[in-house]
Amino acid sequence: MRRLLLSNDDGVHAPGLRALYDGLIAHANVRVVAPDRDRSGASNSLTLSRPLALTALENGFYSVDGTPADCVYLGVNGVWDEKPDLVISGINHGGNLGDDVLYSGTVAAAMEGRVLGMTAIAVSLCGRRHFDSAARVAATLVGAAGNLSLPPRTLLNVNVPDLPWDAIQGVRVTRMGYRGPAEKPVETRDPRGRTRYWIAPAGANADDGEDTDFAAVEAGWVSITPLQTDLTRHPARADVQDWLDAFA
Repeated sequence: MRRLLLSNDDGVHAPGLRALYDGLIAHANVRVVAPDRDRSGASNSLTLSRPLALTALENGFYSVDGTPADCVYLGVNGVWDEKPDLVISGINHGGNLGDDVLYSGTVAAAMEGRVLGMTAIAVSLCGRRHFDSAARVAATLVGAAGNLSLPPRTLLNVNVPDLPWDAIQGVRVTRMGYRGPAEKPVETRDPRGRTRYWIAPAGANADDGEDTDFAAVEAGWVSITPLQTDLTRHPARADVQDWLDAFA
């Protein structure tokens, strides 16, 4: 059987992670290594200022007092002799669409797996009800993953509409949409009267064309977007060189 490493950013006790485990345990040997608490928005950060604790829980899962990327790093390169064949991150409680991938700990966990040489998939439910639907999507993808051929440093970002399984229209391969600028921070006061700020919600959709992840999920389709870890804007290299040459 294939060896799977599961992680997430909502924490080791999150119902989405449990639903993912329950949906995959019949199809593979599954190990779970996840943060000991909610680390949503942790992105690709690694804990470098202190050692990490890897704790075995009664249900067989392992928790780490660190970030999602820490968890995958330990799950792949840690105390076990056998490396996984596939890294699955999720099921996230809410979508990771468009610019969300820049901040998402769910996507970051999958990205860490890909950087470490694993095939990796991030799975998010665009809501909080139908985790069973997202788990069935994940099981289907895992079953077909042996035939998946991706370019180097590429992972899959999967977003599942929050619908019953029979109401999902199918699967679309999409591109990232884009949001507009985020709203202003929300000012508040702590009990001592000091000013504090909440990060405000993300901005409204600026690009949600019909081939985007936003549009697919809105229409009831599972969105699968291939992501690359190479952030270089290759066509802009010549423009930057011309700019440098102009004042060199």
